[in-house]
Amino acid sequence: MSETFPKVAAKSPAVLDLEPGTYWWCSCGLSSKQPFCDGAHKVTSMTPMKVEILEAGKKAFCQCKQTKTAPFCDGAHCDL
Repeated sequence: MSETFPKVAAKSPAVLDLEPGTYWWCSCGLSSKQPFCDGAHKVTSMTPMKVEILEAGKKAFCQCKQTKTAPFCDGAHCDL
């Protein structure tokens, strides 16, 4: 039996106050450091998404992995 990816990590966004910099968003749903990558995707064919944050502030990252505006939440978790 084959597993389906991405996995739903949570049915709510991770709202984080971030500083400018480079972040890697988990796209597979397996990372234990949601919403960011910890390398768990290596058992899948998926890869993390590089995210450049240019201005400090709150960002709402998708954790259900169903968003159409990756890596940010678009409310898709409300339909799960």
